[in-house]
Amino acid sequence: MRRHAARWPTGIGAFVLGLAVLTGCAIDKGSALAADFEESWAGTPDVADIRTTKNNTLPFSGTSTGTLVLEDGTPADRVRELADELGEYVARNDATSGRITAGGITFSVVADRTRTREVLALWQSLEADGQVKGADIEDAPWKGEADRWRIDVDAAGMKGGMVLFKDISAEGGSHRPLPGVTVLKVEGPGLLVESAFGDRFPTEAVAAYDAVSARYPVAAATLRRDAVSGSAVRIVVPLSADIEQAGELARSAAPNLGDAVEVVGEGR
Repeated sequence: MRRHAARWPTGIGAFVLGLAVLTGCAIDKGSALAADFEESWAGTPDVADIRTTKNNTLPFSGTSTGTLVLEDGTPADRVRELADELGEYVARNDATSGRITAGGITFSVVADRTRTREVLALWQSLEADGQVKGADIEDAPWKGEADRWRIDVDAAGMKGGMVLFKDISAEGGSHRPLPGVTVLKVEGPGLLVESAFGDRFPTEAVAAYDAVSARYPVAAATLRRDAVSGSAVRIVVPLSADIEQAGELARSAAPNLGDAVEVVGEGR
């Protein structure tokens, strides 16, 4: 008996294959978007490296993030020019997110040029700040908050890190805060300080730190977000300090945090 030749796929398989051919879509869309990004930006002057992510969530569905890593010393005007071009690319390719790394700082580039220019202004001031060792400024919309940013900063020192946190969070400092909601975290030697739960400025946590540091040297401090109290504070002072008084200072400055405020001596 003569065998039948292998048949073209039928049923669902044929539908899927035909859809891919007709629409020009790749089954692994995230991978295709990443490849398009790399091809589009390959050979661009002042771009030292191109990095991409490939998020293949479902057949014919996915996203990608493309990052342009710029050459060291790329002038600010050129960074702005590339940011404008990348913003136009993102506007045309809404499943692709764009980012730029320049001067040790990585930031998101969005289709809205006004928002991107605001990020560029913050990038430039952070790059010029000697207390900043590195930073990441990420577009991070969440639960209806479209204009929301997540910022992580690596600070050179504790005091400088606290100044950075205050400057980036509020008007009046050397860094202009971004409009909208900002979720901020600053880390440095002996320091971690971040926005309170609910993306708020940790007013009482910062007040507790300020009250103790005005009286005693601070060896380490952690001001972290807490789902119950909003913020939790742990301050470490030298054993030579009056730890009980330091604790009273901190708790008096942050009466609503209650047991979420802790002051201890070094080594404890």
